[in-house]
Amino acid sequence: MANPPISVWNPATEDQIAEVHSFTRDEVTSAIAKAEAAQRLWRLLPIAERQAFLFAVADIVDRHRDELAALESRDVGKPIRAARAEVAGVASCFRYYAGALDKSHGDTISLDDGVSLTFHEPIGVVGIITPWNFPLPIASWNIAPALAAGNSVIVKPATLTPLSTHRLGELIAGITPIDGLFQVVTGAGSTVGAALIEDPRVGKISFTGSTEVGRSILRSSADTMKRVTLELGGKSANVVFADADVAAAAAAAPWAVFDNSGQDCCARSRILVQRSVLDDFIDGFVAATKALRIGAPDSTDTDLGPLVSAEHRETVAGFLDPGLDYLYRGEAPEGRGHWMAPHIVLDPSAKSRAAVEEVFGPVAVVIPFDTEEEAVALANDSIYGLSGSIWTRDVARSLRVARQIESGTLSVNSNSSIRVQTPFGGVKQSGMGRELGLEGLLNYSELKTVYLKTDV
Repeated sequence: MANPPISVWNPATEDQIAEVHSFTRDEVTSAIAKAEAAQRLWRLLPIAERQAFLFAVADIVDRHRDELAALESRDVGKPIRAARAEVAGVASCFRYYAGALDKSHGDTISLDDGVSLTFHEPIGVVGIITPWNFPLPIASWNIAPALAAGNSVIVKPATLTPLSTHRLGELIAGITPIDGLFQVVTGAGSTVGAALIEDPRVGKISFTGSTEVGRSILRSSADTMKRVTLELGGKSANVVFADADVAAAAAAAPWAVFDNSGQDCCARSRILVQRSVLDDFIDGFVAATKALRIGAPDSTDTDLGPLVSAEHRETVAGFLDPGLDYLYRGEAPEGRGHWMAPHIVLDPSAKSRAAVEEVFGPVAVVIPFDTEEEAVALANDSIYGLSGSIWTRDVARSLRVARQIESGTLSVNSNSSIRVQTPFGGVKQSGMGRELGLEGLLNYSELKTVYLKTDV
């Protein structure tokens, strides 16, 4: 029996903008069978043909950049400027892995009685489950290396924001050399996601989302011994030392936490500031935050759009205890839309829910510290370890502190976490495995060792 379609809503207007098909478990099972057959053919194609296909995907994304960005903007509530930049990044990701495809080499290991060769073999069928906050970019970080490694791919986008990924599937279907090589299956995680996770023909699951759901996927994947990559929650620290360019750190801090309206697992929502420069930092941070423009996502003047849904806005609002010491509470637009303005809290104890838990909204907590040792201890006082920043002019300190902070990705005098050329991922309960860079390509392959005896 068919499932009812998925209604898709614009978070800025609360209007329904589309309906998409909700796959049944039987339909997902059929998609897996197609993907399995496609992968057997795909892995045997000459490297040049596989590269040409990935370059063609990049080209078609470029040609449809405005269309894909508009879908992303309306679906997520993302400002159109950000959406266009993200779609450009999707094309760059496919080009990177097209170029990397023929550069994944094994090793030759000399032995006393022979030689061993190692090969990076494809896993088979890969299931990719993507989040609602950055639908296309995060999908591309996994689709491109998975295809480059010789796998077939099935993507399940979030039910809140499926439109851009669904459209990407249509565009790729028009140029794919093998039917079933890349498929998009839309529907609830309890049906579509579970079908991918439980089917033994799916060799790997990549999931981006909450730590709670990640734990559940890890447990469910154990029955079939699936390979799993998990990119989960974060509560990243932004550490500002007194010897830093404090004005630059303060000016950059709003984008580190409020970009995408704070709906970012890399958000530097814990801002640790050395006490001697606390007042100067706060003055600059509040001034830069006040300059952010909140409004209609389709305007090129907009910096921050709405939150993704009424339910999520209610969740974020639950962190805004009236008893907190607010340094700044912005004003959101009135009327329809799931709006929430930035909030900045001072919490010297670092014990409030806003200071400890992942908010996933426009809430920043400023926490003072005195010594380098205290800063490291505060940064590490979290179950998460995804990203973070260190602001200092002392190169030795930057490396010393970076080596001590428990995080998968750190930036010095910058708030940037993501580059297609470098690996990205978390430690502790922020996940396992790595996306992007050449490590992202290896993450979608199995290592095979072949021994040749020569003393015969």
